[in-house]
Amino acid sequence: MGIRIAPSILSADFANLERELQRISGADWAHVDVMDNHFVPNLTFGAPVVAALVRVSPLPVDAHLMIEDVDRWAVSYAEAGAASVTLHAEASAAPVRTARALRAAGARAGVAVRPATPVEPLLDLLPEFDMILIMTVEPGFGGQRFLDVTLPKVRRVREAVRRSGLDVRVQVDGGVGPETVERCAEAGADTFVAGSAVYGSDDPGAVIAELRRRAAAAVTP
Repeated sequence: MGIRIAPSILSADFANLERELQRISGADWAHVDVMDNHFVPNLTFGAPVVAALVRVSPLPVDAHLMIEDVDRWAVSYAEAGAASVTLHAEASAAPVRTARALRAAGARAGVAVRPATPVEPLLDLLPEFDMILIMTVEPGFGGQRFLDVTLPKVRRVREAVRRSGLDVRVQVDGGVGPETVERCAEAGADTFVAGSAVYGSDDPGAVIAELRRRAAAAVTP
């Protein structure tokens, strides 16, 4: 399973999102953080904006839903054209049902956990998901410091995926940059969300290439 880099547009210039998406065209996915100011203390995009982003994005859109009542709203993001939709386990009363609905709508189904949320309840449900997202900061804002205490959780998920033989990606999000991406890859992550590290650079393409190189080197025997 290859390395995927998914820059978060949370750190982009919101007044010029079409241009900002073009700046990351060398990545694999465009990561869109959907926040409702309830589940997390920030407010960003809804499904209509995601649909507009899908129309102009050179990359598949990876929608990360940090919202309450996610079971009600998740499928609308698949219908908006997101290639991958991730719900938070803490916000879902029926994650399996919602994941199946996302797949039926044509999207990959992901499930995310906050830094303090155990992953063990999800490991028996791996066949229902295409991706497990381990938050490596508290969700809500970009530019936070990476939490090394989340790496054992990444290792447990990777080992469970390895034992299962399933095609489930392991994503990390928060504080990921050239200084931390290798530790994430060594722990078992294969999909990396980076926001401020990419958009805070004068050359986002070079940062994306460097993240990919460092992650690949960390997993090469």
